[in-house]
Amino acid sequence: MSAAAIAAIAAFSFSSADGVQAWAQDFAVEAQNPEAVMPSEEEQSTDATVEIVPQEIEFVSREVVQPLPEKDASLELTESSASSLRELVSQVGGDAELSEQMRCLAGAVYFEARGEPLAGQLAVANVVINRSEDRRFPASYCGVVYQRAQFSFVKNGRMPRIRTGSKAWSRAKAIAQIAHKDMWDCEAGDAVYFHAKYVSPSWSRRKVRTAQIDTHIFYR
Repeated sequence: MSAAAIAAIAAFSFSSADGVQAWAQDFAVEAQNPEAVMPSEEEQSTDATVEIVPQEIEFVSREVVQPLPEKDASLELTESSASSLRELVSQVGGDAELSEQMRCLAGAVYFEARGEPLAGQLAVANVVINRSEDRRFPASYCGVVYQRAQFSFVKNGRMPRIRTGSKAWSRAKAIAQIAHKDMWDCEAGDAVYFHAKYVSPSWSRRKVRTAQIDTHIFYR
């Protein structure tokens, strides 16, 4: 009796009837077509060990220089070519569409200082900006402008109508942009208060005066 037959008898003695039948079918298929269960030579070759040969590391002997981004020519022109605040205002212009916050800033300039020299208008804009960066005041331009009992032009929480086609509004918009981008030094420095020179509020005696520009006196 062959070894295969002996193995078959042994399997029969330990398997259920269903298992024996399934094993017998598989055994018959293997006997008739042995190539179906054995991997081909081509398949066997894919399991062979592949030797990995490390590549030589190439070192760069010269300095690697990353090109720097070019400067914004228009910004450089605005910052360096203006010899006066008036010239800078004309370069910046007042045609840009403003966000809500920038409109609040420009509105403060327009209503509080449109009759003042440009330096005075810039100082008013800087007071609003300085307040927005000071923990004692609201943290946005609109919050500062609309804070209760701070700016006399605000009535019932609203800003009066602006003559948007006027030169005064165009200048106020330009001044707001210059102040927001810190494009020109402000004479009032870090002031967070101001008042007209023809009044003398009691709080002014407890503040440090930083500048007087035309009819406004500024304090910190």
